[in-house]
Amino acid sequence: MYFPTQADKEILKALMDSGVNISIEEKQVTVNAPLGQNGKAFHFNATDCPDLFPPLVVLASYCKGTTVIEGVSRLAHKESNLGKTLQEEFRKMGAEIELQDDLMMIKGGERLKGAVVQSHHDHRIAMACAVAALGAAGEMVIENAEAVNKSYPGFYDDLKLLGANVSLEAIKS
Repeated sequence: MYFPTQADKEILKALMDSGVNISIEEKQVTVNAPLGQNGKAFHFNATDCPDLFPPLVVLASYCKGTTVIEGVSRLAHKESNLGKTLQEEFRKMGAEIELQDDLMMIKGGERLKGAVVQSHHDHRIAMACAVAALGAAGEMVIENAEAVNKSYPGFYDDLKLLGANVSLEAIKS
């Protein structure tokens, strides 16, 4: 079995710990079953990979139980205070996130709901909200969604290729 060494690829461990059935090969990762709301809560130390917090919060939001992620102190000096921003924006979708010392606790298992959320000009937040919207009930509007252009300009096009209903609208001033 192939286990990559790059810190961000630690997401594979979180996926396995949450119960997702995946196959890891040298040049590809295959998800064999959609997670839906059947995943289980997990514990993850993201101290050395703080950019994983947004996708981990999405995953945890759809897992039953309370997920604990360590390393929140590393999030204060990103484009936004990433810990507080995730808490604020995912609360709008119905997720319960508590920040305590260096821990983030996400109570998952309830279906997220569409909401008007703000990217805070942070590409990670915009992408996390878009991915969270894939399983949410109702429409999601992401203000300043163009923040994804910093790291992944084709993000929304790729979501469309995967079958997501994505509509990009310019803000009228």
